[in-house]
Amino acid sequence: MLTRKWWSSLRYGLSRVSRAPAGYRAIHRRYDVIVVGGGHAGTEAAAAAARVGAETLLVTQKIDTIGALSCNPSLGGVGKGQLVREVDALDGLCGRAGDRAGIHFSVLNRSKGPAVWGPRAQLDRQRYRDFIQAELLATPRLEVMEGSVEELLVEEEVDPERPGRHRVTGIRLAGHAPPLEASSVILTTGTFLSGFLFLGQTSSPGGRIGDPPSSSGLSRTLKETLGLQVGRLRTGTPPRILKDSVDLTLATLHPPDQHPTPFSFLNTHTHCKPEEQLPCYLVRTTPGVDRVVMESLDDNSHIQEDTKGPRYCPSIESRVLRFPGRSHQVWLEPEGMTSNLLYPQGLSMTMPPDMQLRLLRQIPALHRVEISTPGYGVQYDYVCPTQLCPSLQVKTTQGLFLAGQINGTTGYEEAAAQGLWAGVNAARSALAAPLLALSRTESYIGVLIDDLVTRGVTEPYRMFTSRAEFRTLLRPDNADLRLTLKGFEEVGCVSAQRYNEAVRVKEGLEEAFATLGSLSRSPRDWRKTLETSSISQNKGGTLTATELLQYNDITYDDLAAALPESLAPFLEFSQRLKIEAVYRPHCELQKKEIQRIQREEGMYLSPDLDYLSLPVSLSNEVREILDRVRPTTLGAATRLPGMTPAAIVHLLNFVTQKNNNQNKIIHNQHSRAHKKPSGPEPSEGGERAGAVS
Repeated sequence: MLTRKWWSSLRYGLSRVSRAPAGYRAIHRRYDVIVVGGGHAGTEAAAAAARVGAETLLVTQKIDTIGALSCNPSLGGVGKGQLVREVDALDGLCGRAGDRAGIHFSVLNRSKGPAVWGPRAQLDRQRYRDFIQAELLATPRLEVMEGSVEELLVEEEVDPERPGRHRVTGIRLAGHAPPLEASSVILTTGTFLSGFLFLGQTSSPGGRIGDPPSSSGLSRTLKETLGLQVGRLRTGTPPRILKDSVDLTLATLHPPDQHPTPFSFLNTHTHCKPEEQLPCYLVRTTPGVDRVVMESLDDNSHIQEDTKGPRYCPSIESRVLRFPGRSHQVWLEPEGMTSNLLYPQGLSMTMPPDMQLRLLRQIPALHRVEISTPGYGVQYDYVCPTQLCPSLQVKTTQGLFLAGQINGTTGYEEAAAQGLWAGVNAARSALAAPLLALSRTESYIGVLIDDLVTRGVTEPYRMFTSRAEFRTLLRPDNADLRLTLKGFEEVGCVSAQRYNEAVRVKEGLEEAFATLGSLSRSPRDWRKTLETSSISQNKGGTLTATELLQYNDITYDDLAAALPESLAPFLEFSQRLKIEAVYRPHCELQKKEIQRIQREEGMYLSPDLDYLSLPVSLSNEVREILDRVRPTTLGAATRLPGMTPAAIVHLLNFVTQKNNNQNKIIHNQHSRAHKKPSGPEPSEGGERAGAVS
């Protein structure tokens, strides 16, 4: 249920909602930014663009589905939780929405180091959607319109100061609605771009069951008008089952964490109290599941397609075909506090509904299960993301930005991260501010975008901590220190309230570490003070309190209890201080490598470089790679598949020499401009004496 504050926000926002073409009404005809799509990428994009200062319009096919959790009712996880924390640090929506809607919080990977912990929550679908809609509809400079986009408006006349052969000028809606103009357009079409739904042998246009299909004109504009390379991917979702038809006594119960960890840095606790949270349940597949899968293959057109599906969230058909005879985990996840539905995570399937029921009943806990909605598959178009800049703008089209599954990714978190960054840059482009890129040395969002634009995808891309070279630095606990200050001071997408809180935390941590560093004693004295035997008796010299925190069994609370006068004022940061102390030596060792990458990323490659005829010793294969991807920096070039160390050295020498030559030209021009003219001084009349008229 909405709170009074939310309801007033919703009522206020509804005055700024319109539907087109029936009863078409738009407060503006021209916007700075238009966002197409109301999923995780679209909502974050629209909110971010408005926060930066752009007059923004969000166009979605159904207003009621804004913020809907199309597939699994969960947020976060290993790698994904880091993205949620970073989106929140940049003042995005999904972290706070997760804290509001979460009904089961847990941190994955607890047995490993904090750098790879994965904050995760099961969500109440309705609560999540309500929160997102209320936040959007109360956002200044943001309007929402219901309609289907028919095509992009594109012109050949471009800004000569910016790269690109085309320029986007707005959108045209289906029906008879007038066109809407904009300086920037963000496409966040999800699985709706030429989407097709598959169930057994039947297929129909659409991107999500129950929703109308998108217009084919948008896909045609991308392919034919803009000449973009478009591929095809697939995904799927499991059937939803009735909770009261499941024998949960035959499943393994998994309770939530006793002390839930919020996603948002603005929240100290979750909305759902620990004692009110719901458990998840674990079951496993049986040989009977394999048998039903094999029997259903002839009636399953989706699984017979060559289109690539998600490797890390495959259908049960794909699992059985790839690993015959193996028992697979299936998590039964609640869909809401009052919902009677369970989501069987791990049982995505596209076989006919009667076969789906047979398969489910092969699992002991599901022997009498009933299906509410069958599982189904989706195939959809995506744009090969190597055609994008790190700002997520299409290289050949000024003002056109793409985010989410249209770029070949999978998952809410990956979509939200791209949406936020596309929204930031679309707004900056519309407001004539320079576009920005996030480095992979400073954020998982930077890793995600860099992987997409430099390496592309051959299957739906999912974030993992293993994709980040500097994951000991890019931890979920410090995303605010890495990004919030930058988001306010450089990017312009962070509120003053969040910025002030981040500054307070930063100064508090710095003061705490200064105090810890000043507390220095001999190991013997520390053993006596802390009454611990973990400090070796053979250890000599002195130890600071910071160094003591690097011991596994010594916590900040232990130190504060022993030295309350000095350390008790910083108890609110106890876990962060412990984690930072543990990783500080590792981060110091990585600084040189980070500085090297940042230097390389600071060496820009001109978008109009002719790599095929570049006067550099490069193989034809390397030239073709560079010409196809056209990396924007030397750092991006180093990460392209197929690039050799020798090629990077030659490219580095070329860029360095070119920069040196440009610097010489600038220096000579500067010298001539300031050189004192020789000959007689000009006369008082303004003309030089002796000059011939």
